[in-house]
Amino acid sequence: MKNKTSFEYFYFLPFSANTKYKPFISTFFFLIYLVGVLINSSIITVICLEVQLHEPMYLFICNLSIVDIFYVSVMVPKLLHMLLSGNHIVSYSQCYTQFYFFSAVVTAEGILLFIMAYDRYVAICLPLHYHRILSQRNCILITIGVWAAAFLNSLIYVTSVLYMSSCHSNLIHQFFCDPKSLTKTTCIGTEIVFAITGMEIVIFAFLPFMCTFFSYFKIFFTIFKIKSSESRRKAFSTCSSHITVISIYYGTSLIDYLIPSYSDFLDLTFKVVYTTITPMINPIIYSLQNSSIKTALLGVIKEMQILTPSGPCHFSP
Repeated sequence: MKNKTSFEYFYFLPFSANTKYKPFISTFFFLIYLVGVLINSSIITVICLEVQLHEPMYLFICNLSIVDIFYVSVMVPKLLHMLLSGNHIVSYSQCYTQFYFFSAVVTAEGILLFIMAYDRYVAICLPLHYHRILSQRNCILITIGVWAAAFLNSLIYVTSVLYMSSCHSNLIHQFFCDPKSLTKTTCIGTEIVFAITGMEIVIFAFLPFMCTFFSYFKIFFTIFKIKSSESRRKAFSTCSSHITVISIYYGTSLIDYLIPSYSDFLDLTFKVVYTTITPMINPIIYSLQNSSIKTALLGVIKEMQILTPSGPCHFSP
């Protein structure tokens, strides 16, 4: 990043400067991080262990859980370090490293949600061609393509941000490095960033959303043509968890980017929901609404209970 002033770091002020609230805030984010990592790790483990879940839909759910672990891991540990140590100084290299991985997981999640919608479209509208279109080879190529596109796009995005010059201030009222906050500190080079941000929104947000919307339009059109009410219910149930996750993801992210730039409190609030609480909620939604995952989770828990001794250990003399 080009620097026209003596600034050599950013100073983050994520929450109130009143120290009496820091223990509560630290505990809150630690619990969010712990629960998010544990639940997403459980989803990944169950899908890997259970052979009946080795289907395209569950492969994509597994990747979504990996994305959610990255989400909280990119931001929460550094936030906890700032809150517990009192050191709110973040170097440029730390900031842009965090920004790189954040941009990558945002891109990956947007593409994955569209791929999951396409998976449901093929399963309901083209069931006879499902295993041909979403074969194991194709699913592996899709997964590699999602992550390659995410990290390559993030590299291009971060490179453009490096051309900005910080000359207004090095103070950021946020808990992680995001483009919206960084542009408030700069005065030169923002035109390039705004142009690339606009392209990012169109390519990795608007287009996936429209494709997802079109997929579900076709899905619902097909479902309503089904005469059996039981078949319609089953078809809806296979889509309900994904629709819920999409609604939360696009709803919170849209509100976040529509918040006026002068409203730091609202911006911070929706950033917390969008980047930390949502990744924790996603696996809960899938585990509660997807009967296969719920059954597999309960099966693993029962196996662990069987393997765990229920009483005190008795040793032979």
